[in-house]
Amino acid sequence: MLQKMNRILVIGPIQDFHYVVDVLYDAGTVHLEDVSEQISSQEIPVSRWEEETSLEISNLLMRVNGILMTLPTPVTGKEQWEKRYQKQFWRNQTDIFSHAHEVIEGIEETTREISTRKGELEYTITALNRYEKTINQIRPLEEQLPVLEGYEVTVLLIQQDFSEILEIIRKELAKITQDRFEMISSEIDEETLASIIVFHRRYEDQVHSFIFSKNVNEVRLPQEYMGRPFDEVLDLIRAKREEIRFELASLNSQLAALSAKWWIEFSVLKAILEDKQKEILAFTQFGHTTHTFMIMGWIPVPQLVRTKDILREKFGERVVVANLELLPEEYEEAPASYINPWFMKPFEFFNSLVGAPKYTEVDPTPLISLFFPIFFGLMVGDIGYGLIILAIALIAKRRFRDLEWVQSLSSIMIISAIPTLFFGYLYGEFFGDFGEHMHWIEPVHLFGITWNRIDAIVPLLILAVAIGVIHVFVGLGLGIVNAVTKKSKKHVAEKVGMLIAITGLLVLVGVASEMLPATLFSPGIVAVVIALPFIIYGAGAIGPIEIMGTIGNILSYARLMAIGMASVILAIVANKLGGAMGVALIGVIVASLLHALNILLAMFSPSLHSIRLHVVECYSKFYEGGGKFYSPFKKEKLKD
Repeated sequence: MLQKMNRILVIGPIQDFHYVVDVLYDAGTVHLEDVSEQISSQEIPVSRWEEETSLEISNLLMRVNGILMTLPTPVTGKEQWEKRYQKQFWRNQTDIFSHAHEVIEGIEETTREISTRKGELEYTITALNRYEKTINQIRPLEEQLPVLEGYEVTVLLIQQDFSEILEIIRKELAKITQDRFEMISSEIDEETLASIIVFHRRYEDQVHSFIFSKNVNEVRLPQEYMGRPFDEVLDLIRAKREEIRFELASLNSQLAALSAKWWIEFSVLKAILEDKQKEILAFTQFGHTTHTFMIMGWIPVPQLVRTKDILREKFGERVVVANLELLPEEYEEAPASYINPWFMKPFEFFNSLVGAPKYTEVDPTPLISLFFPIFFGLMVGDIGYGLIILAIALIAKRRFRDLEWVQSLSSIMIISAIPTLFFGYLYGEFFGDFGEHMHWIEPVHLFGITWNRIDAIVPLLILAVAIGVIHVFVGLGLGIVNAVTKKSKKHVAEKVGMLIAITGLLVLVGVASEMLPATLFSPGIVAVVIALPFIIYGAGAIGPIEIMGTIGNILSYARLMAIGMASVILAIVANKLGGAMGVALIGVIVASLLHALNILLAMFSPSLHSIRLHVVECYSKFYEGGGKFYSPFKKEKLKD
C-alpha cells in the first residue's frame, strides 16, 4: 500500500539555513518541492536560493580525483577511516572545505611531479621498444648504409600493399635534395617493407614535412644513436630501458607509500564532497526572504514526528515545521511511497518499470504479488524445474548483494518457486514425465479430473480463462475504488457497467454451452441491457466497443495454458530424445541440455507473459500512473 503523505513547510531564521539543510539531509525524510513554484509572489515575496559554493566543491573534487587517479588502490582498511571522517567532517561545510584544502596542498604537488615523471619515462620506454623493434627489422641492411659526416638517417616502414609510394618518395627526395641522398629498400616480412633514407641535414625539415604529408610511418633514431653500429645501439637501448625501469620502480614505491598514508582519506573525502555537492544542487528549490528561509516538501506521516523532534532538538523553537492544509486535488502532486510486507516488497520492482502510481490511486503491489506467482507456477508447473529455479535464485541473491534489481528478481523467483512446486505436484511432473516413469509421482485426480497437462487441455483452458475473469474483475473493482476516490461519477458508471455487462455475457456463454440452466438466459440479456446505459454514460458512444476489448483481455489468459503446454511438451521431448540414444551417458547429456534450455525459457517466458497479463489486461482497468516516486533529500551511504 501507499504511505500517507503530508506536505510541510519548514521556516526558520536565515542564519540557521545551512545547518537546517544539513540536518534534513542527514534525516533523509523530505521529498523536496520548489518553494518559489508553490508560494505565490503576491502572498510572500520569496527569492530562489542561489548557492555560491558549488564551484568550490567542483574544483576540490577535480583535484581530489586527480590525486586518486595517481595513487594505487590499497587492499583493505577503509572501514575505520569511514567512521572517523563521517563523524568529523560530514556536518560542517566549513570544516569539509578547510580540511580538503589542507590535505590537497600537502600532497598534490608531489603526486603531480611523480605522475609527470612516470609519464615521461613510460613514453620513453615505448619509444625505445619501437626503436629496438625497428632496428631488429632493418639490421640486414646495415652493411649497405654509408657512414657520412653531417648526414641524417631515417627509416620508413611501409605495408607491401602500398609499395608503389616508394617510387613517389624517391622522385620527390631527388627534387628536394638535388639528388643528394641514398635510399635503400628491403622486404622485412610478408607484410612490411623497410626503406632507409640517408640525406644531408640541411634538407631535414623539407624531407620530414614531405614524408609526414604522405602519412608514412617514419622512425627517426635519437641523435645519440646516430653513426653507431646497430649492435651497439641495441645494447644502449637495453641499458637505457633497465635504467628507466629501475627509476619507475622507485617512483611506484613512492606512490605506494603515499597511497598507504592518504588514499583512504582521499577516497572518503571524495565521497563526502560528492554528497555535499548533491546537497548543494538542491538549494535552488529553497526560498528565502530578507530574514527567513523556507523549505517545502512531502514527508510520510510516520516520519513526520521524528523529523520534528530532530529539528526541535537541534534548533529549539527557532525552526518551525508547519503541516499545510491541502485541497483533495492537490494530493495528486504527492509522491508515491510504498509500505508493504517483506513478501510483497520485491514486486515493487515491476511497478517501478511501469511508472509510479498517482498518490490517489490504489497500490497495485498486493495484486501483482498475489497473482504473479500463481501465473508463473501454473505455466511452469514442474517440481524439478521449481527446485532448480529456487536454487538459482538463492545463489543469485547471495552472490549479488549489491545489485538491488537482482535482489528483487531473485526474491520474486524464490516466492514463485513455491506455487511451481505445488502445480508440479498437481500435474505429476518432475522434469516432465520423468518422475511419472520412475513411479515417483503421478498426476493428482481432483474434481473428477486427472490433471495431466497433456490430457487435461480443456480443463486447463477453462481454468486459465476463469482466472482471467477473476483477474480482470479485480482490476475493474479497483478501478471503481479509484473512481470513487477521485469522485468521478462517469468512471464509476463505466466500471460498474462493464462488470455487469461481462457478468451477463458470461452467463449467456454458460447457458449456450449448457454449463448453466436455460432459465438464466433472460437474466443474462437483462444484465447486458442494463449495463449499456452505464457504459455509454461513462465512456461515451465507443463504450460498448470496450466490452469486446475486455472479452479479448479475458481470453488472453488462455496463454497460461498454452505456454505451460509448450513447456511440458519440450520436457517430454527431452526425455524421449535422451532415452533414444544408444549410449546412456550421451542420452543423459542430451536430455540435460534440453532441460536446461527449457528451464531458461521457463524463467523468462512465463515471467514476461505474467507481467503482460497484469500490465495490459488488468492494470488497464484501474491503473492510470503518471505519478512520481518518493525520493527524499538524503545523503548516500559511503560504499566500501
